[in-house]
Amino acid sequence: MSVEWTRRQFLAATATGLAAAPAARALAWSETPQPAPLFKISLAQWSLHKELGAKKLDHLDFARTAKRDFGLEAIEYVNTFFKDKARDAAYLKEMNARAAGEGVTQWLIMCDGEGRLGDLVETERIRAVENHRKWMEAAKTLGCATVRVNAASAGSFEEQQKLAADGLRRLTEIGASMDINVVVENHGGLSSNGQWLAGVMKMVGHPRCGTLPDFGNFYEYDRYQGVVDLMPFAKAVSAKTHDFDAAGNDTNKDYRRLMKTVVDAGYRSWVGIEYEGEKLPEREGILKTKQLLERVRDELTRARDGETR
Repeated sequence: MSVEWTRRQFLAATATGLAAAPAARALAWSETPQPAPLFKISLAQWSLHKELGAKKLDHLDFARTAKRDFGLEAIEYVNTFFKDKARDAAYLKEMNARAAGEGVTQWLIMCDGEGRLGDLVETERIRAVENHRKWMEAAKTLGCATVRVNAASAGSFEEQQKLAADGLRRLTEIGASMDINVVVENHGGLSSNGQWLAGVMKMVGHPRCGTLPDFGNFYEYDRYQGVVDLMPFAKAVSAKTHDFDAAGNDTNKDYRRLMKTVVDAGYRSWVGIEYEGEKLPEREGILKTKQLLERVRDELTRARDGETR
């Protein structure tokens, strides 16, 4: 049998190949990996503290609320809302099941009320460290990456740095054994001084210890400088909002400036919505914060893409 093609066979094969080419190009385009978003958006549980406190929302329903009501895929717990459940295996199992059922990442636990990690008395510092251990264990069970703690202390600027660094180092070593990060939020006292807290991080000197810059908790310290100070150590970020203008911008924070600092520092992980205003209902404040973050992310993405073309 001859293997030579007739002219008609050749033209038919060529036409078939040309017809398939656009589809092949489209498939190749669809398979081209798209750039990861500049940052992701999570929901901090404190944003719904009024609903939770009034029992209008159950802690176990938080993951579902974040996903179904706000379209968010990661959550940040506050230990206040399951204070007696840190070692309740059945309860933690149910939390895992609820989050997994919604496809929600349990990102971190914010811990309050467990003692001063920078206490003047060493035995009290050690007690505070041990009080936090159960939350490190809970975080491990829940698959959280991080536990947020406070660095309260007393004394001079330098004394408090040394005391806080001592307690944090002890706790971080526990966290490291579980692959859990320990982060400090600017949360009152000297921790709301960016220079002080950055100095503490340098003293601790552990890769598992970092910061959680909160846009709203710098008080007498310049918030923009504070974010600059803390971002080199950041393992989480809290996008706090209070009030909004008619255009949907925060009335006392320049979110474009703040988030540019976050992005320029190389941070690409979750940024937690923490609405704490009084003028809007909690859920409306959460949605406005989400819209603001999305708008700023789009603007920063366009600026980045314009620079790289």
